[in-house]
Amino acid sequence: MKTIAVLTSGGDAPGMNAAIRAVVRTACENNMRVLGIRRGYNGLMAGDMYEMNIRSVSDIIHRGGTILYSARSPRFNSEEGLKEAIEVCKANSIEGIVVIGGDGSFRGARDLSIRGIPCVGVPGTIDNDIACTDYTIGYDTALNTIMDMVDRIRDTTESHDRCSVIEVMGRHAGYLALNSGLAVGATSILLPEVDFNVERDVIERMRRTQKTGKKHFIIMVAEGVAESMKTQGINGVGELAKLIEQRTGVETRATVLGHVQRGGSPSVKDRVVASQMGAAATLLLKEGKGNRVIAMRKEEIVDYDIYEALSMKKSIDLNLLKTALEISI
Repeated sequence: MKTIAVLTSGGDAPGMNAAIRAVVRTACENNMRVLGIRRGYNGLMAGDMYEMNIRSVSDIIHRGGTILYSARSPRFNSEEGLKEAIEVCKANSIEGIVVIGGDGSFRGARDLSIRGIPCVGVPGTIDNDIACTDYTIGYDTALNTIMDMVDRIRDTTESHDRCSVIEVMGRHAGYLALNSGLAVGATSILLPEVDFNVERDVIERMRRTQKTGKKHFIIMVAEGVAESMKTQGINGVGELAKLIEQRTGVETRATVLGHVQRGGSPSVKDRVVASQMGAAATLLLKEGKGNRVIAMRKEEIVDYDIYEALSMKKSIDLNLLKTALEISI
């Protein structure tokens, strides 16, 4: 291939810039032209792009967010939207695209690939919820951000003998809540993958630890448990905090960490993995290979067919949850 493009799509994640940098510099070293597409598939349909070179990506490896910006694009999923995108590719001599994002972004890459524009997906999402890979770009940084924020909340929680209910991202996956919950010693961890009962899994656990002299508590909640809580008559973490206070007598506060989890300078791991994945994706396109997804398996960079990758399932580590709960008493 002589000309490729790169875009970021969906939610931003720390390390995306490192991946962009790797794509651009690997392409330049292999005598390929690179176009940076702004704002994901919206930008592709609109032809919003510019030519990049090795200096275009100087001093970005340490920056959070994405210099190409990102967006969600429902219109791209229509035949009309895909047709526009393909016409733009042809008009700009784009022979392949590196797509950095999550499952939704990969479905767009698949749709372009089967219509003659080879694409390679690079997993970028803080949720770590892409089944084909052990690790997604942004996950480590987000975990460390959560840990740092909760450590700060713990200072005031402990000072006042309070309970803090903390909601973290993870609409469909509890990896952030599970691993950060273990890291901060949460008394209870509520995940969308695991059935739970507030009375049994929160109230009774708190009462049990109160008997041993514990006076302050952290309850970690993935945002995806909201629907399960509603079936128990609880509408969000604010109401959960009120219920805990009523049932245990412990003053309780709720905190939603929100988009702070997506920001910040990427960790060493995210910079390294993003660089590896971006380079690998570019080399696949150089070889004329598309309809692939880059992944990490047992610390090795591998690639899968997009159809295979999207059909895979990922499960939560129940042994890790068991360990977290056993040692947080």
